[in-house]
Amino acid sequence: MMLDINKIREDFTFLRSGRIYLDSTATSLTPEPVLKKVLEYYREYRANVGRGIYNTAQTATSAYENARAEVAKLINAKPEEIIFVRNTTEATNLVANGLKFQEGEKIVTTILEHHSNYIVWLRVKNTKKLELSVVQSDREGHLSPSDFAAHIDRRTKLVAVTHTSNVLGVRPPIKEIVKLAHEQGSLVLVDGAQSVPHTKVDVKELGCDFLAFSGHKMCGPTGVGALYIKEDLQASVEPLCIGGGSIDDVGIDYYRLRGGPNKYEAGTPPIAEAIGMGAAATYLMNIGMDNIEDHERKLTRRMLQGLANIEGISLYGPKDAEKRAGIISFNLKGMNPHDVAVALDTTSGVMVRSGHHCALPLHKHVLNAPNGSVRASVYLYNNYDDVDVFLDTLAEISKTLM
Repeated sequence: MMLDINKIREDFTFLRSGRIYLDSTATSLTPEPVLKKVLEYYREYRANVGRGIYNTAQTATSAYENARAEVAKLINAKPEEIIFVRNTTEATNLVANGLKFQEGEKIVTTILEHHSNYIVWLRVKNTKKLELSVVQSDREGHLSPSDFAAHIDRRTKLVAVTHTSNVLGVRPPIKEIVKLAHEQGSLVLVDGAQSVPHTKVDVKELGCDFLAFSGHKMCGPTGVGALYIKEDLQASVEPLCIGGGSIDDVGIDYYRLRGGPNKYEAGTPPIAEAIGMGAAATYLMNIGMDNIEDHERKLTRRMLQGLANIEGISLYGPKDAEKRAGIISFNLKGMNPHDVAVALDTTSGVMVRSGHHCALPLHKHVLNAPNGSVRASVYLYNNYDDVDVFLDTLAEISKTLM
């Protein structure tokens, strides 16, 4: 199905000035229907959630829990398996601090990871005296099940792996990795920050134990994210913090925590932001995740074809649009990546990211790009014109170096 891009773009007031935004991997734009739901909370039923018995408090609680249900529906989870957090980073830290690691156990991760799914495990390794095993990829970022089979064994407590690389756009074979891990009795955490907003994700099909993702990368507000914890694992994962809202009973010298999401959501949560994240989930599902993925693939194909014709481009990751998401990192020979990003912005108002993209090990040890790279990323609101202006401007910048 073809998306009505002009209609979708009308929802994003940020684009009405003619801006060309190609940095959705860092953070996405937010459409009017989501903003409307956030403002509706502040304007119509501004109250705390959970314990108030008056009508407005009940309305707020209902909206908050409805948002949880919508986020759960987006990934085919149960509402009680969704914990609201600040972002993917906090979700990963919750698991890292909440699991009961034993000295000598092992964590397996990959060279592709965002720092938030890498340095967290370095810290746990050092504090808990664990072994950290890092699966290496080829130069395009590909990982195979056999790569993991060599690392996962009976000592492996957890496998932490990205669903989509935020630098190369490659997608590791998660289902096969989960199968290997579970055969060894290991748990699997999937970083879904770059997958949940762009493709249909089904946690039951993947079989993962944890899935972390952020609202601000899926057309929602900043400051809110979600952690999926398989229901039967929640009793064995401690919360990151405790306090009001997470308590079932307290005495002089004891306390007892509540079950389900409440156990992990101490204090006043990001109510408006969670409601906005729920609205964003609804917005994406109404458009259709398959439609979004198909649209992004077409834009990615056009971008890859154009980059191949520009002199001096070093492209990272697969050259086939079928093998990657709409995340394209590259360098232009003779220019620092930051200078390329500035030139794109000042010349044509094209906004891209430059630097290491929170993936220093990947840039240093696989891509041989110690200064980082330029990253352009597309989303549902981008069109062919955006891609063409980007390519034309980059071609002009390249010519100045000849």
